[in-house]
This record gives sequence, structure tokens and C-alpha cells, in this order.
Amino acid sequence: MAPYAEGSCLASFGATRVLCAATVEEGVPSWRRGRGEGWITAEYAMLPRATKTRTPRERSQIGGRTQEIQRLIGRSVRAMLDDFAWGEYTLKVDCDVLQADGGTRTAAITGASVAVSDAFAWMVREGKLGRSPVKRRVAGVSVGVVRGEPLLDLEYVEDVSADVDMNVVMSSEGRFVEVQGTGENGTFDRTELEILLELATKGLVELDALQRRALGL
Repeated sequence: MAPYAEGSCLASFGATRVLCAATVEEGVPSWRRGRGEGWITAEYAMLPRATKTRTPRERSQIGGRTQEIQRLIGRSVRAMLDDFAWGEYTLKVDCDVLQADGGTRTAAITGASVAVSDAFAWMVREGKLGRSPVKRRVAGVSVGVVRGEPLLDLEYVEDVSADVDMNVVMSSEGRFVEVQGTGENGTFDRTELEILLELATKGLVELDALQRRALGL
């Protein structure tokens, strides 16, 4: 998808499209030097016309929402590994939203996982690593309750009117990485939570199968 990047993926969730590119750089942040360990970090941005009205570029200062999403993507892709013992290399994952219709952060996580796997495979082919440190894939999906109905992968009009909104990140081993749930216009009980988690899990299993196909596994 991005021919000059060491790893890349174009993630499409309905009308949402996110280009994820992983770059391999020698060296690590100063606070990690001398350990022989690597690092993975993520950046997220939305193109000005990814939405129906123009969104200004975040040039001088990154907004709080963007920072939150970047941290979520970073935590999620780092969960793909058991350790960072691959030498002092940094993987930088850029997730750029080309078109947004809801679920951009979960689409970014799903695409970033493929891009990271792709980048480590490139490092193995180039002789920089003996084997890939990736132990599992991760994927994310949104679920919610709209007018009393549980829905998977909310589009924008559903997201803004949802009574309950939730983002779920899960590993290919079936273990949760992160669950973010909010009663936007109401509250929810444990039974409703379990229904939403079950719905999310079903979608995440399907996404993992698509990731495997994209990676040729």
C-alpha cells in the first residue's frame, strides 16, 4: 500500500479508510539506549478532508483526542510482543485517516498490526533480525447500543446517537488488550456489557482472519 515503507496496510472499515505505514529506524529514544532493546511508537492524523467539513491540520500542537488515540495505538501494537529484545531499532507507525465514517481509531489499530508484522518480516528478510518478535496480532472494533439495539462497527451517524459506545481491542489469542466503554446518553448493566463484548469478539475474530490473509499466514 505504501511501497517505500518497510511495512504498510490500508485498513477499510466500510467508508472509513486508514493508511498505516511502519518505518524502521536505527536507534531508540535516549531513555532506552544501552539496553539492546527496541521500541515501537505510533502517530495518528486525520487528513483535512477526511470528513464532510475540513478539519484543520494539527501543526503546532497536537490535540488531546489525537494524543489519546496515538497512545491507544501504541499500547495496542506493543501488546503484539512479549519483549523488546530485537536490538536498538525503533518502529514508527503512522496512521493517517484518508476518509472517516466512524471507528477510525479501531481501524488504525487493525491496520497498524498488519503494518508492524510486515515491517518485522522485512527486517528478517534484510538480515537485521534472526526472527520476528511478533507473538500475536491485535485488532480493534467499535460496538454500541443505538436505540436499544447492539451494533457492531458503528458508522458516524450511529456513533453520534449511540446510547452506549465502546472500543474493544483484542489479540489473536482471544485476550483483551483494551476495553473502552462509555454510557454516552444513558447507562448500561452487566448483561448489556457482556452482549457488547460478545458482539465485539465475533467481529474481532473475523478481522483476525482478514489480517492472516493479508499477511499470507
